[in-house]
Amino acid sequence: MISLYPKTQDPRPRTQDPRPCDIELMKTLSFALLSLLLCSIEASAQTVEPPQIIVTGEGLVKATPDQAWVQIGTETRSKVSKDAQQRNADIMTAIQQKIASSGVPKDAVKTIAIDLQMEFDYANGKQTPRGYVARNTIEVRVDDLAKLGEVLDAAVTSGAAMIHGLRFDVKGRDNLEKVALQNAVTNAMGKTQAIAAASNRAIDRVLRIEELSVGDVPRPMMRQMAMAAQDSTPVAAGEIEIRAQVKVAVAMK
Repeated sequence: MISLYPKTQDPRPRTQDPRPCDIELMKTLSFALLSLLLCSIEASAQTVEPPQIIVTGEGLVKATPDQAWVQIGTETRSKVSKDAQQRNADIMTAIQQKIASSGVPKDAVKTIAIDLQMEFDYANGKQTPRGYVARNTIEVRVDDLAKLGEVLDAAVTSGAAMIHGLRFDVKGRDNLEKVALQNAVTNAMGKTQAIAAASNRAIDRVLRIEELSVGDVPRPMMRQMAMAAQDSTPVAAGEIEIRAQVKVAVAMK
């Protein structure tokens, strides 16, 4: 029997058997995904940080000073500003000449402040100009501490109104700071070993070492003089302390 009607096509897609090349591609992709997964697991395991010890260590070096700095100031007054300034300049010039005669080189003297101001008197709520005050301050470096008293006396006898800011230091400070740092690291490592031993562990490796700021500045000895000394001024330098501090992190095993 011959049908006059066309055959209806099955709307469902036919399932085709995979070709050999598709099977190989799927295997390759599966292997790549598995490799990526294993690498991710391994990387996660490696990023786990080992037990750590973090401590601070301190180092100290004591030294006898062989250098000093001192500030010397002059102060003059006058009704006329130019006169106050000129008198001040004359006194400071005399001071510097006297200091130079004590063996202090020119490059060891520097001006750190020059000031000229008007002064007033206050009465019954009113201010009345009194005159002008001129000030000049220099800083002197003394490399031979045996001459420090002589330098101070030379300044006073030449008309200095103020001596202040006396501080001591050592010329080889850089080398001593390195020794202090070494002592600080040794101190810190000793702490880590003690902590590890108390925990029944051992030090595996040093993770990092950081230098910390300790603000180590030679302490100044303040002094003010208004009259000339009869004898050479005695000065005791004592000792200075150079400190260092570090932070050390180590891994235990």
